[in-house]
Amino acid sequence: MKLVNLRKENWKEDPELLRIKTRGQGLESKYAQSVLEIIENVRKFGDSAVFSYAKKFDRVDLNSENVKVSEEEIEEAFEKVPKNVVDAIEFAVERVKKFHEHQKENSYFVTEPGILLGQKVTPLESAGIYVPGGKASYPSSVIMNAVPAKVAGVEKVVMITPAIGSLDVNPYSLVAAKLSGVDEIYRVGGAHGVAAIAFGTKSIPKVDKIVGPGNIYVALAKKFLFGTVDIDMVAGPSEILVIADETANPDWVATDLLSQAEHDELAGSFLVTHSEEVAEEVIRAVSEKLKKLKRREIAEKSIENFGTVFLTRDIYHSCDVANEVAPEHLEVATKEPFSLLDRIKHAGAIFLGHYTCESLGDYVLGPNHVLPTGGSARFFSPLGVYDFVKRSSVLYVSPEGFKRVNKAARNLAECEGLEAHRLAVEVREALKLVITESEKERV
Repeated sequence: MKLVNLRKENWKEDPELLRIKTRGQGLESKYAQSVLEIIENVRKFGDSAVFSYAKKFDRVDLNSENVKVSEEEIEEAFEKVPKNVVDAIEFAVERVKKFHEHQKENSYFVTEPGILLGQKVTPLESAGIYVPGGKASYPSSVIMNAVPAKVAGVEKVVMITPAIGSLDVNPYSLVAAKLSGVDEIYRVGGAHGVAAIAFGTKSIPKVDKIVGPGNIYVALAKKFLFGTVDIDMVAGPSEILVIADETANPDWVATDLLSQAEHDELAGSFLVTHSEEVAEEVIRAVSEKLKKLKRREIAEKSIENFGTVFLTRDIYHSCDVANEVAPEHLEVATKEPFSLLDRIKHAGAIFLGHYTCESLGDYVLGPNHVLPTGGSARFFSPLGVYDFVKRSSVLYVSPEGFKRVNKAARNLAECEGLEAHRLAVEVREALKLVITESEKERV
């Protein structure tokens, strides 16, 4: 891991810190044209384009008969998955569901004489969740995307996940989908899969919103299709930042850093500490633990690319550095983590204390693990129930209420030069306003 000293006046201008902050930039231009071409072909040719790309990228022969995962396949998945894993998935589903129940929003109305105003909260009719199917199995991703949609009241949740090299879909993902309430599953992924559920094809339904992580092709497809459908966010490579003081266990911190590095070669693992001893011990521990990882090749490239230890002046400076990075996952491995909570402004999820490792949050604690990356925690939030509802304003004005607001509305319309807007108010002013008993009861 690189050791970067930020104990200087202009630490925000440090080249390595700036490289970390901007590491996601530049990828779009490299892949954009290919993704746009895929999207356009799926829009024009539907199923034939989707099946052609599945053959090209995933080496699988799909057609209208086999693209949808059958109920029999889902039942068979339960036979393939060990009972202890099924139990763990059920445990995670229940905890995630319980946490997200608190995020439900209610419609509301406020009144004043002659006027009723409010907001109506309505679940989306359909949502699509993307589940990666490449380098590892991700039942936890299924849970985190599907459960809040179902808690929100989404009627139809569609899951897409690529079958690579054969028609088989990861059985762990199928079990998680069934237990999380997914309604339909299609064995297709990549930018072509995202485009398929954005536009709808003869064999694959259109959805209102697409959520879930994927590779750069998936991320760009979601970005380019925003407007045709809604999306959660444009997610980049996973990342973790650990703030540590002298009480942190270097072995624990090193393992937590590697838990992100093993995701993929572009994942980021950052330690921020004012303790030189902790910095040195963590660097040593990471090097030793790398040798024993099954996904060593991936983790080594990740650490080589983005593994960084930032040395700070004190614990408060460490918080400032963390805010500058605005990480997806932020662990606070310090003696008094709660005392620092108010200083943390930008992070997707904040893990307080030595025992609150990021892995627990990934799987079973309850809060969502679909989080903003690449510094977007400055303005994005974790995926939640609020992502699967829409809000409609509700307005009602009685004749009495009209009298209270009409003049101001007419004057504003006139100052903006919108004649029909002004006339829409004036034609009502010309009528004799009669307030009926029913109107009085309504407002």
